[in-house]
Amino acid sequence: MKYISTRDNSPSPASLSAAEAIKRGLASDGGLFIPAEIPALTHGDMEKLLDMDYAERAAYILSLFLTDYDKAALAEDCAKAYAADRFPGGAAPLHPIADGIHSLELWHGPTCAFKDMALQIMPRLLSRALKMTGEEKTAYILVATSGDTGKAALEGYKDVDGVKMVVFYPDEGVSRMQKMQMTTQEGSNVYVAAVEGNFDDAQSGVKAIFSDAELAKKAEEAGFFFSSANSINWGRLVPQVVYYVSAYCDLLKNGTIRNGDEIVVCVPTGNFGNIFAAYIAREMGLPIGHMVCASNANNVLTDFIETGVYDKTREFHKTMSPSMDILISSNLERLLYKLCGADVTKDLMAALNKDGKYTVPAEIMEKLRAVFSGYYLTEEETADVIKSTFADHGYLVDPHTAVGLGCVHKYRAASGDNRPVVLASTASPYKFAADVCASLDIDTDGMEIEEILHTLAEKTDTEIPAPLLRTLTLPVRFTEVVKPCEMAAVPFRH
Repeated sequence: MKYISTRDNSPSPASLSAAEAIKRGLASDGGLFIPAEIPALTHGDMEKLLDMDYAERAAYILSLFLTDYDKAALAEDCAKAYAADRFPGGAAPLHPIADGIHSLELWHGPTCAFKDMALQIMPRLLSRALKMTGEEKTAYILVATSGDTGKAALEGYKDVDGVKMVVFYPDEGVSRMQKMQMTTQEGSNVYVAAVEGNFDDAQSGVKAIFSDAELAKKAEEAGFFFSSANSINWGRLVPQVVYYVSAYCDLLKNGTIRNGDEIVVCVPTGNFGNIFAAYIAREMGLPIGHMVCASNANNVLTDFIETGVYDKTREFHKTMSPSMDILISSNLERLLYKLCGADVTKDLMAALNKDGKYTVPAEIMEKLRAVFSGYYLTEEETADVIKSTFADHGYLVDPHTAVGLGCVHKYRAASGDNRPVVLASTASPYKFAADVCASLDIDTDGMEIEEILHTLAEKTDTEIPAPLLRTLTLPVRFTEVVKPCEMAAVPFRH
């Protein structure tokens, strides 16, 4: 399996092995790596996968994309990454809510967010890639996070040989628990800095570092090279394909569907990576009949799907679902490549960089809308979903999952489509305990974060995840705040 850039419009695009693509993270032309072809997933494959555990399913799916990796090594890495001690609640269990809607709980890992599903295996993939390519320099991982990726990356890469990491997060743009998780992170090879601004400022700063030839030369002289753990890196995105396939297998096993029956997938997303992973699963042949792209008040993706115009020049909203507080959805570029090809994609990305917006041809949007619908929830609607879901079904959801669930209801009302739904539940409600409490009319005014967690547990008769309790006991290590223009200097100081 070879990988090409989404912006390489040459007659014979340059291609790399999976190991090279994962090592580099971002293509030299600024594009994102994508497989030159998508492997097929047959009925026979589904039958094989049925009786496998999650780690075995992951190794099977990853081997279809990472063909230069040793299959036995992949199996070993997946077994360790998804072991019960790392995912005590199961790697990706399905929880039925009501009316054929199933919550795919992706937050039972060490940082209580869906990013663990990729970032527990990705460091192992990168370590093998460095050896496979004969790389002797240190890989310096740069991460921009809207809250969850940062902690998951820090936890996955801490004390990994041959790797250093710096995580940038928007100052005042994450929840109190998310900030505490990052600023107390253990590990001798990691560093964390807040950025004045929002996530897009942090993400643009990281991309600027990647595309700066002088910085690359300076890094080489210092004995390292830059790479990424964001979903712009294929090694971060491909493990996410696995849990959609696994969810379908679980629906087959519990008798909800028969092999070949179509389902609907709903994903609360800001950067478009998690939902694009579902799209790849669909391209492989997984029977996903339709996908619902769920957004919060930063509804740039909803507007794009409705109008064909992607416009980042709009008001930015801070919401109770901060991991979706994003106006530049980087992984949308991969979908555009699949629908338009490299020529159009390159022009669209140039327009976004120059004008802050672009318009996709009508015939392309028809193809896109045949697969995707976009909906969004206001803050008030999100709070209502948290409250009603707990009151009606006894199920506690975080704000991001609530956005997804509310968008499922809107999609069903508009379309009449009542096929079974797999809803990506992306984080533990305890990562956003204050907002969840407020949505449930639980008064937490004046409380410190530890008291808020315990109050939520007492009032809802649910358990605080052990990793979050441990976070409360750790000292703060990182307090630096930088301007976007100062980000490039950070890796050279730490």
